[in-house]
Amino acid sequence: MTTLSVSPPPPVTTELRRWVIADVAELHGLRRALLDALTTRHLVAAPALDDRADRVLLVASELATNALVHGLPPSVVRLLLADGCFVLDIADHDMQAFPQLRDVEPLDSGGRGLHLARQLSLEVGWYATEDAKHIWASFPAVTAA
Repeated sequence: MTTLSVSPPPPVTTELRRWVIADVAELHGLRRALLDALTTRHLVAAPALDDRADRVLLVASELATNALVHGLPPSVVRLLLADGCFVLDIADHDMQAFPQLRDVEPLDSGGRGLHLARQLSLEVGWYATEDAKHIWASFPAVTAA
């Protein structure tokens, strides 16, 4: 296993939306609300025109699921706007466990969330505050055509 690099998100961000989730049953509502926020703010094109929304929703689902399963709920998902990109920041309250990039075998049923996030986003990192551990992923902000 490899530890994910410790790195806070871009220092100058604006919080656009925030969701608090306590159970995996809330992930469907999170995805729906996140898609609405992304399209309303013109951070991605309409899903029929651009697969970027699908990639962002997959990363959000994977990171939020990790926070709920491996962390201490509730988890806080924030959509942040930075210079030229937007950031998903997912926090949980388990200060004892650090994000790990697992070695994944082809037949394993899990452990791919952080790998997917690294493949589908610009950058992924994590940092800790006094009471939470945050994992973030950044994406290019593109105005819808």
